[in-house]
Amino acid sequence: MYQLWRRTRLAGDTLELLRRRVVGLSLLAWAPLLALTVAEGHAWGGSVTLPFFHDLELHVRLLVALPLLIVAELVVHKRMRLVVRQFLERGLIPDAARAKFDAAVASAMRLRNSITAEILLIAFVYIVGVGFIWRTQVALGVASWYGATVDGKLHPSLAGWWLGCVSLPIFQFLLLRWYFRLLIWARFLWQVSRIELNLLPTHADRCGGLGFLALVSNAFALLLAAQGAMLAGVMASRIFYAGAKLPEFKLELIGLVAVMVFAILGPLLVFSPRLGAVKRAGLREYGTLMQRYAREFDNKWLRGGAPADEPLIGSADIQSLADLGHSIEVVKGMRLVPFTMQTVLQLAVATLLPVLPLTLTMISLEELVLRLLKAMF
Repeated sequence: MYQLWRRTRLAGDTLELLRRRVVGLSLLAWAPLLALTVAEGHAWGGSVTLPFFHDLELHVRLLVALPLLIVAELVVHKRMRLVVRQFLERGLIPDAARAKFDAAVASAMRLRNSITAEILLIAFVYIVGVGFIWRTQVALGVASWYGATVDGKLHPSLAGWWLGCVSLPIFQFLLLRWYFRLLIWARFLWQVSRIELNLLPTHADRCGGLGFLALVSNAFALLLAAQGAMLAGVMASRIFYAGAKLPEFKLELIGLVAVMVFAILGPLLVFSPRLGAVKRAGLREYGTLMQRYAREFDNKWLRGGAPADEPLIGSADIQSLADLGHSIEVVKGMRLVPFTMQTVLQLAVATLLPVLPLTLTMISLEELVLRLLKAMF
C-alpha cells in the first residue's frame, strides 16, 4: 500500500500529502456511485425501496470512517516511531538484549511491509468480504440502488458493481489492514515483554518506566472513532428508516467499546507479570533499605549516637528519611498495567463520539443546549 501511495503520488517518503490521500480515495469510492445512481435514477427514489441518498450506513462508511482510517495511519505512524525509540532512550533494553530487541523491530517491519500479507488481505476481501458476506448476509432482500435480490442471489446494478468491485474492497481492505497492524503491534509487545527490561519500581509514572506506552494507545483514537462511525451509520439507518430507538442499541455500544478498548490496551497486559515481579522486588528491597535507614536514624538521633556538635535542626537526615518514605509509597502505588483509567475513558469516548449526534433523535437540540447551560451555570 505504501508503494502504491508513492507511485500514484498520494504520499511522499514520510506519508505526507495526507489531504490528497483522503480526498482522492474518498472520491474514488463514493463519487462514481453518485454518478451511476443518478444515471440509473436510483439516487433519490424511483423504483427502488432504498435510494442511494437514503443509505446512511454507506455514506458514513465512505465519507467519515474511510477518511478516519487514512488519517489514523499517519498519526499512529509518527507516534509509534517515537514510542518504540523510548525503549532505547530510557535505557529499558539491557545491552545484552539489544540484538533481540532489534530483531523484534525488524520482524515487525517485515510484516508491516509484507506484500504477501496484503495480497492475502485483498483476496480475503473479494472472496469472503464481498463475494460471500456482503452478497448473501449484508445486502438487503429488497430492491435497492445497488441491485435486487432474486431467489437469494444479488443482481447488482451498475452502481452495485462499482460498490462490490471498488468501493467496498477499498474500505474493507483498509479496515482489515488496520486489524493486521494491531496484531503486529501486539506481537511486537509480546516479544519485548520476554526481555528482562530495566524497570524501576520508583519511577514517577508508577509503572516501572513503561508509562510512555499509553501515548501510542491514545494515537489509536481515530481508529476507534472510525469503528464508532461505522456502528453509528448502522444505527442511524435503523432509527430513521426502521423506527428503532437509540436505547435499543445499548448492548451493541457496550460491546463495541469493550472490544475496541481491549484491542488497543489488551496487548499492554503482556507486561503485567514483569511489572508485578518488579513491584514485589521493589517492596522487598526498598523495605529492607528503609528498615536499615530507620534503625540507624533511631540510633543516631534518639539513642544518643549523634555527635554533640551536630544540630538536629537542618539535618539532611530528616529529609533523606522523608524522601525514602516517599519512594516506598511510590513502589506501593506502582500499577501492574502501563496505562491508567483515564486512558481507558479516553478511548471509550473516542469510540462513542460518532454516536453522539444520534442523541438528537431522543432530545431536541434546543433542549439539549438548555440542559447543558443549566449544568454549567
